[in-house]
Amino acid sequence: MRFLFRNFRFIYRLDRWVRRHFTAAGFLVIGGMVAAGIFGVDTRQSTAYQVFAFLSALLVIAVAAGRPRGARFRMRRELPEFVTAGEPTEYLVSVENLGRRAQPEFLLRERLEETLPSYEEFVSARVPGDAERNWFDRRIGYPRWLWLIHRRRGANIEESVVPPLPPGGKARVRVRLQPLRRGVLCFRETSLAQPDPLGIYLGSLSVSDPASLIVLPKRYPLPPIDLPGARRYHRGGLALASRVGDAEEFIGLRDYRPGDALRRIHWRSFARAGRPIVKEYQDEFFVRHALVLDTFPGDADDERFEAAVSVAASFACAVRTRESLLDLMFVGAEAYCFTAGRGLASADAMLRMLAAVAPCRDKQFGALTQAVTARAGILSGCICIFLDWGEARRELVRRLQALGVPLLVIVIGADGARFDPEPMVGDPRNFRLLRADRLEEDMRTL
Repeated sequence: MRFLFRNFRFIYRLDRWVRRHFTAAGFLVIGGMVAAGIFGVDTRQSTAYQVFAFLSALLVIAVAAGRPRGARFRMRRELPEFVTAGEPTEYLVSVENLGRRAQPEFLLRERLEETLPSYEEFVSARVPGDAERNWFDRRIGYPRWLWLIHRRRGANIEESVVPPLPPGGKARVRVRLQPLRRGVLCFRETSLAQPDPLGIYLGSLSVSDPASLIVLPKRYPLPPIDLPGARRYHRGGLALASRVGDAEEFIGLRDYRPGDALRRIHWRSFARAGRPIVKEYQDEFFVRHALVLDTFPGDADDERFEAAVSVAASFACAVRTRESLLDLMFVGAEAYCFTAGRGLASADAMLRMLAAVAPCRDKQFGALTQAVTARAGILSGCICIFLDWGEARRELVRRLQALGVPLLVIVIGADGARFDPEPMVGDPRNFRLLRADRLEEDMRTL
């Protein structure tokens, strides 16, 4: 199997190189060469070898003539701040001819960083519909390899035409981008390709231009959400505008009382009145909800995990954080809690965090239970997005119920899945099952 795996990598890279450098006419020439080579092995029985020699010479001439000579360009991308998975967008590329000769029309191509699957990923991958393939495809595994490549591909970028440029000429080319998944797109280089006079080979000139673009998770429209829960007391209030430390709300001045901290003395008033005057604060009460994302996939496939991230992103945009707080909580390399609202951070910042969330496979679900219950005392309510409804998830729900935290529990299930709502049986309105393959439709019913 490892031998086949190494060959897959070689075949894939060869296929990519051929597709980038040959036109439809070039593929016809290569196909004719292969056929002529097969039938022209015996030169005494067939004259097909002459066709092979002719096509070989034609191909060599096309490759030699297709290499750009004396061409120098400067290129610069104008990328947006971020894009959303599944939503096509456009950006601009500025191209400047630095050479002394006029350049004809070129094709502009973008190349992204590409990480090929490891052997462990290839062996453990579960491909949808693999059981329906024939025995040869299942045994050899090349369709599985192609499926992994397609899943890891960050985006499809269409080729664009660069108009003819005189010496020193500039052009701005519009490029169409189709993001396929959330995460970070890493641009590797930009190339300008031009066919040879015979229209067989595409000679190209590449310019290294590393850049990155954040792809936010796909989001779905939600009906108006009325989250349960009342205002809770927060010791020290909320440190607005990203300030750190105790920051209560200032309400006025008063005389000093024994036990008041010296740092609260208002020195100007002390000097004016001749007696100690201190600043008086009032502790704040406000609404704070937790958005808990289950990152422990277990037996769940990648489609269900991505659906869970999309649901979390939809809530992050739908919950009003102008007068309340929203804590995004999940477990990755450690337990994370990211807070948005009331001047701390925006929903866009939370979406950027969700764009980088990955499944956690080296920890137990108890790490999330511990992190959530530790903050239960300041939570007005909790939105839990689960990938399963096993005993560990139910235990987290029981603990939050015992602490008096109102809950909205969402379970991402496969098509046809059914779950016993216990311990949410007494609150059926706030226990919902969403199917990954019909997510947009089910989200409308929340």
